[in-house]
Amino acid sequence: MTSTTDSSHAADASPGTSQWPLGGLLVLAGAAFVTILTEALPAGVLPVMSTDLRVTEARAGLLVTVYALAAALTAIPVTAWTLVVPRRTLLVALLLGFAATNAVTAVSTDFALTLIARIVSGVLAGLLWAMVPAYAARLHERSGKAIATALAGMTLGLSLGIPAGTALSGHIGWRWTFGLLTALALALATAAVRRLPQLPGERVRRGGRLLSTIRTPGIAAINTASIATVLGFYVLYTYIAPFVERAELDVSTGAVLFVFGLGSMGGVWIAGITADRRLRTATLGLLTLATLCLASFGLFAHSAAAVLLGALLWGGTHGGIPTLMQTAGVRAAPHDPDTANSLWVTGWNIGMAGGSLLGGAVLTGAGTGALPWTASALLAASVLMAALTRRNGFPPAN
Repeated sequence: MTSTTDSSHAADASPGTSQWPLGGLLVLAGAAFVTILTEALPAGVLPVMSTDLRVTEARAGLLVTVYALAAALTAIPVTAWTLVVPRRTLLVALLLGFAATNAVTAVSTDFALTLIARIVSGVLAGLLWAMVPAYAARLHERSGKAIATALAGMTLGLSLGIPAGTALSGHIGWRWTFGLLTALALALATAAVRRLPQLPGERVRRGGRLLSTIRTPGIAAINTASIATVLGFYVLYTYIAPFVERAELDVSTGAVLFVFGLGSMGGVWIAGITADRRLRTATLGLLTLATLCLASFGLFAHSAAAVLLGALLWGGTHGGIPTLMQTAGVRAAPHDPDTANSLWVTGWNIGMAGGSLLGGAVLTGAGTGALPWTASALLAASVLMAALTRRNGFPPAN
């Protein structure tokens, strides 16, 4: 049990030191976990939500769509408006905001009110994804490992939290599950006050901040590579169910996604041990591996063993690449990491939406067999972009 003195010491510890701030990083990981569950849980319980809210499943799907769009459209301006706010204060406010919006979702019987709560949640998410990597990087001198630890909450949420939350909703109801998310957000807000240092915000600069960050050498290349990556990922990931079903494999879509989730957790570990000293090597390696994995789905679509192995390795790249990309952004713009990450958040959400739309067009026009090849082509473009940006975006180790 941690004493009050120890807690106070942890909260006031100097940022960027050699002392590993495990407690604070776990709070940030917990915040990422709550955010990703808030985002994706409605997709797992969409039929029952649509029934309870008395709307069609297609209309209920807006609960996922508006969340992503709100994050994409507001991440940059809202991050800019809140740069001066002390970091712990802002994180606590965001967690309390998630508690409030999830509470409204849990009790609302009106679709319009639920939709508004989801829009507000999306705004909060865009800001949180922009600030968490930068906050983590300021807590320890090994910024890459710190970012990987904080973002592990996102991977854990995707791989285990969402399946578990969906299953739990089947037992206690989706409203009680959102109620539990409310309680978790409140608990994390309390833990943030105890375990995180109150790092100052940034001083406001007159005009041109966003343009200045965009023009920072390496930022455009990092974000272009990131968008190409997520486009490729979601071309296939969004339609993995019809791909698996039409390949007539002896495994279920759930099994493929479970293996993918296991790989994602391994990818976070890889990013954690390579981001500080082998950022370029790890990024090129994982992007290349992702390209090959997606191509293997096209080559060996009817082999259950090949698909499962491909899903495991592909999951590893999905778990590691976001951390490496965001670490690259923090390094490229060390004086404006929050704004740099807000650009990444916007690009990532646009890539998710664009990948889903492109995948749908490919599925309709050419069938499931064309999905892996489209995805691997986009990943190959990302590899090329990362390889060409040797000087700024993805420089070699010193």
